[in-house]
Amino acid sequence: QVQLVESGGGLVQAGGSLRLSCAASDRTFSNYAVGWFRQAPGKEREFVAAINFGGGSQYYVDSVKGRFTISRDNAKYTVYLQMNSLKPEDTAVYYCAARDSVSYYYTSTASWDYWGQGTRVTVSS
Repeated sequence: QVQLVESGGGLVQAGGSLRLSCAASDRTFSNYAVGWFRQAPGKEREFVAAINFGGGSQYYVDSVKGRFTISRDNAKYTVYLQMNSLKPEDTAVYYCAARDSVSYYYTSTASWDYWGQGTRVTVSS
């Protein structure tokens, strides 16, 4: 069972950038698709982006396209979420998730098997 640990959250002004990291505990991580989700206060957890096991394919929710980039370094068992041009509405706890599958474009939380504990991102206006 893979364990995931997010880091990189913090407080940033609107228009700024942050890079989140999702580090895995297991070398089999390179076989997993990985997704990023976020949950704002009082709202349901929502899909943000996903990447396939090899890193060659990515999928984004429309609201972050052109601002966020998901990437991975399988040699470091780590997936990244580079967030640029941040907006106050990006404020949320960000979670990474993994599934042992070739398929990666799943936006439902129920489709992902493993979750990290989350890292908080706050964007001030």
